[in-house]
Amino acid sequence: MHDLKQHKPRFEEEFWGYLDQKKQAKIQWVQDPSLINVDNLNNVRPEAIKHFRNKMKAYLKAKIEDLENNSKIKNIRDLYRGVSDFKKVYQSRNDGVKDDLVVEFHSILARWRNLFSHLLNIHGVNEVLQTEIPTTESLVPKPSTFEFELAIEKLKRHKSPGIDQNPAELIKAEGRKIRSEIHTLINFI
Repeated sequence: MHDLKQHKPRFEEEFWGYLDQKKQAKIQWVQDPSLINVDNLNNVRPEAIKHFRNKMKAYLKAKIEDLENNSKIKNIRDLYRGVSDFKKVYQSRNDGVKDDLVVEFHSILARWRNLFSHLLNIHGVNEVLQTEIPTTESLVPKPSTFEFELAIEKLKRHKSPGIDQNPAELIKAEGRKIRSEIHTLINFI
């Protein structure tokens, strides 16, 4: 009779303690972003990450040693099974809204509004100030005639034309009148 192997869990109880500690520090920081809570979060996070990384390295080392042992004793089935476990691609779960099926348009919008208001709103913050960017002012200064002429001179010959289907040779060969019209058009845009 063949006994089934007992697989050791990847992470122990200590892992869950670090994870809870990190989660509590983040919750405290979100609720009260004071300097003490920021320092606490900045201290807890690296400790947890270091612990997780060390545990994962130890787990992978044990798995590799297991594969080496299977190779040495010619246990091909367990060797290939272990190798295929390493080759599996992680597929994330879709943990979206899991309630009953909603078909009506207004109820779908209400469900999404409710979900995002819980996810994105921080408790204790009532108003978020929004800064408006004036659209009448130019965000980028208009190119001077010198900059425009320099850009045309830097165009490389024998390259594929852009979306306008005008090759660089055509733009370089045009006279001053066409170049000034293109420059005026760019400044207008």
